[in-house]
Amino acid sequence: MPRLISKPSISACLTTLLLLTALVDAQDQNIFYRAPKSYSTTRDPDPPKYARHAPDSGWDALKDAEWLDIGLDYRFRYEYRDDDIRRAQAGLDEPVLHRTRAYLGIHDALDPFRFAVEMQDSRRYDSHYERDNRDVNEFEIIRLYGELYFESALGRDAQGNARPLSLRYGIHNFEFLDRRLIGNNQWRNTANTFQGFHGTLGQEKNDWHIDLLAVQPLSRSKYEWDRPVEQQWMYGVIGHWRRWSDIVTLEPFYLALNQSAHDAVAERLVHSPGLRGYGVIGSTGFDYDFDLIYQFGRNGARDMRAYGGNIEVGYSFAHEWKPRLSLFYGYASGDQNPNDNQDNRFERFFGFGRPWSANDYIVYENISAPKLRLELTPTKKLRMDLGYSWYWLASDQDRLSSANNARDKTGKSGGFVGHEFDIRARYQINSKVEAVLGYAHFMPGDFTANVIRRGDTDFAYLEISVNTF
Repeated sequence: MPRLISKPSISACLTTLLLLTALVDAQDQNIFYRAPKSYSTTRDPDPPKYARHAPDSGWDALKDAEWLDIGLDYRFRYEYRDDDIRRAQAGLDEPVLHRTRAYLGIHDALDPFRFAVEMQDSRRYDSHYERDNRDVNEFEIIRLYGELYFESALGRDAQGNARPLSLRYGIHNFEFLDRRLIGNNQWRNTANTFQGFHGTLGQEKNDWHIDLLAVQPLSRSKYEWDRPVEQQWMYGVIGHWRRWSDIVTLEPFYLALNQSAHDAVAERLVHSPGLRGYGVIGSTGFDYDFDLIYQFGRNGARDMRAYGGNIEVGYSFAHEWKPRLSLFYGYASGDQNPNDNQDNRFERFFGFGRPWSANDYIVYENISAPKLRLELTPTKKLRMDLGYSWYWLASDQDRLSSANNARDKTGKSGGFVGHEFDIRARYQINSKVEAVLGYAHFMPGDFTANVIRRGDTDFAYLEISVNTF
């Protein structure tokens, strides 16, 4: 008897089941956005996470202010740094860092016009070293924009969520992708900020949305108003595809950095297309996060060809402490030959540095870094994580940027930067106060010992954050 219906394969059945499960879950939650499980890649929201919708602030005077978002946040951090390799001289330093932020946003009341402003005051005391703009940026505006917001300009998605159109101009403090290329640097005492246009088609709830950027980075000044970096622009198109978000979220993107020639600065144009994807593998307990980036362009008289990427695979155990064990590998190419006509150094744009190294020794440039990490939540108030990292230069003839651009152009000093152990505990004292205690120990490799200095380094810190609302 002829076979009228072919027997489906096991893989086809499993694929169908996963897709149906994803659709049901998305419908149940009524939004398409899923946060990544990978370590330290969840973006700071807009408005910032310390801000509150005024009626939810607990203040009776604001209970009817439906049109207002407001926030006030203070962070104190004491640091113990022994033989920090970022410093030209070895020794003990014990700086005290203070950061105060205030946010105010107006929405709905004047639609389609909206408005937001955020101030930040960053200071450092009791250090043996000269103050720098990593730690000091006094009384600075880090967000100030006007916005035209049209809630349903692009219709609605399959779950009924409005797909808005937003056009902003002004000063921005934002994060995109996994924060490694564009981040506001929450750990650092000062923030990355930009001036220019930010357009958005859709929102995070939707099955897709697109961010459009045309901005200038602002140069941080310790005691004066920040100014745009002269003749430098960053352009970006960042897509977010969430139709299959219970399996994978895809974020294709294109970034460009354009630096015009001026004074002693050479003309530079970097094109950076890439793809990020993250998700979970059914109910197996496994999750993943990856991004792949290729770069090309010109750096003065040299052609540019560089590439980078990351991959993280995690497993969450069925235990009351919610342990998650993850393996990470990150790579960014370095300049292979300082004397040829091609520049292979990966352009890191304006990403964060700390998840690369708890000591803040590594940035997304000329690096090859495997990591092993364990995250735990022993109680509702206590979160912990610890990890071990190894660092090699992708090119032993290129620099280690964070250590004052230390470099051996001959490559004879070796390429092993070192390895690092770190541990951190975060305790939510109450709804408004959090305490963080951390420690990191770095052991230098041949490159660090030969080019910078020998000897292990230690870093410990205590951080207290207070949210007024």
